[in-house]
Amino acid sequence: MTDYRGQHPAWCPGCGNYSILKAFKDAMIRLNMEPHQLVIVSGIGQAGKFPHYVRCNTFNGLHGRTLPVATGIRLANHEMPVMAFAGDGDCYGEGGNHLIHAIRRNINVKLFVHDNQIYGLTKGQASPTSMEGIKTKNQPFGVFSEQLNPMALAVALDCSFVARGFAGETEHLTWLIEEAVKHKGFSLLDILQPCVTFNKVNTYEWYKQRVYHIELEYNPEDRTSAFNKALEWGERIPVGIIYQNHRMILEERIPIIRKAPLVRQSVDLLKLEDTLREFI
Repeated sequence: MTDYRGQHPAWCPGCGNYSILKAFKDAMIRLNMEPHQLVIVSGIGQAGKFPHYVRCNTFNGLHGRTLPVATGIRLANHEMPVMAFAGDGDCYGEGGNHLIHAIRRNINVKLFVHDNQIYGLTKGQASPTSMEGIKTKNQPFGVFSEQLNPMALAVALDCSFVARGFAGETEHLTWLIEEAVKHKGFSLLDILQPCVTFNKVNTYEWYKQRVYHIELEYNPEDRTSAFNKALEWGERIPVGIIYQNHRMILEERIPIIRKAPLVRQSVDLLKLEDTLREFI
């Protein structure tokens, strides 16, 4: 665990992010992955601070732009596992368009979303996953927009791996992170992460009364059943692997990197000159 120790976290005491941090470190240790063997990409927000608190290769980018950077790293070196960390506002708000196309392309990136249903860093505005009617500092009359369902969206787009975890169940979350990393294809793990400062509705207790583990007999490769499972929200909220498939990943579709990563290929300047002449 000490091998992955980064800076001292500056999250609020009791924040669900601490459980996510522990679960991630535990998962990397169980997978026998060394800090130098992976890269973590993040955007802006409390979730965006995640790579600061982990010893690893890091790229901390712009708000909502986590996935384009992660995609670029994978295309340059697809031997390197790439983990993307984002918040619900960062990923489903500013970065919603990038999420859709990362799923469509099936780039082999692992996306972990800290979903606290609020903008924590900028002091408590509603996010896309805030429930309809919730009152916040800049929505004093309640949220008018319908709540975004990222699980249903991902299944509808045929995302390769779709799962939901809960920061209040660290051991189960650790297992989900392991499964997301081992899966070949774009993996979306939405993590219900209570914000103890700004979200007084979706608390640990609120979730504990509602979350349940998906049944052992459930088949996550049945897309119709997965969509119905993804629609569950309210009195019962499923956690676990909701859907998975085994589509070809983007890296296998691109001929130039099929045999070796770009970083291991030599540069032929004569070919570059030939390419430039085409634009004259």
